Amino acid sequence: MYRIIKVLNNNGLLVYDERAKRELIFLGNGVGFGKRPTEKLADIKGAKVYSLVTRQKNQSVLKVVNGISPEFIEVAGRIIEEAEKVFHEVNHEILLPMADHIALAAKRARENRQMANPFTPDIRVLFSGEYSVALKGRDIIREMTGCEITDDEVGFITLHIHAGLSDEQVSVALDTTRIINEGIEMIEEAFGQKLPKDSLAYTRLMSHLYYMIARTRRGETTNVDFNDFIFTNYPKTGETARAVCRFMEKELKKPVGKEEIGFLAIHIQRVISPETV
Repeated sequence: MYRIIKVLNNNGLLVYDERAKRELIFLGNGVGFGKRPTEKLADIKGAKVYSLVTRQKNQSVLKVVNGISPEFIEVAGRIIEEAEKVFHEVNHEILLPMADHIALAAKRARENRQMANPFTPDIRVLFSGEYSVALKGRDIIREMTGCEITDDEVGFITLHIHAGLSDEQVSVALDTTRIINEGIEMIEEAFGQKLPKDSLAYTRLMSHLYYMIARTRRGETTNVDFNDFIFTNYPKTGETARAVCRFMEKELKKPVGKEEIGFLAIHIQRVISPETV
């Protein structure tokens, strides 16, 4: 049995699930029409169900919902539906954090202000599927609110979608992207060249750095050891990879396995000189 806490609008309800003892949001065409607070419902047909989390522990869900215009909750729900078309399963708990961000992004757009996201190009490469959904999300935001958000805001929404596909929080994903970005800059500086961002080798390097950081955070190692091969044949690449690994150790405050050096160096070498590996 569900008890209605708040009617968001004709298409949304905030309810209390008396059996599970938690708040839920129902979204769907007309699900809120004619409904009243405190009314009890056995079922709500044709509605999408969203379990809820807030940015801060012990923060009232009602207080958070009251602080977000219902249209942005609907927008976030539509974006999650688009993500489910691609990824099939998306954690619905991203609904309120993403709606909150979209509301702020729309406010910035109306005030002609921008929130810079210097890692948008890296996010586009690392999370290409999520980014494609976020681009569709920009169309949904324009259609439902009349606001035009920037590419940088699309990057932030990408991270929310990624959070719905993984256990990685938005803040952690953004920090991972920052570390990767600085690692790429170290590689470019070492070899005095800009890496070709449109190449398959670059995409694989970015992906390798992402999973390398994930392994390090989990305390895992790789069994692939290319260290002898790399330092014998490409010592400069090996030293560069070692420097990037040391940088990551400092940033993550965790040891990076020594085997990661040679494995990373292989990916670096493939980008800077594809014909040699």
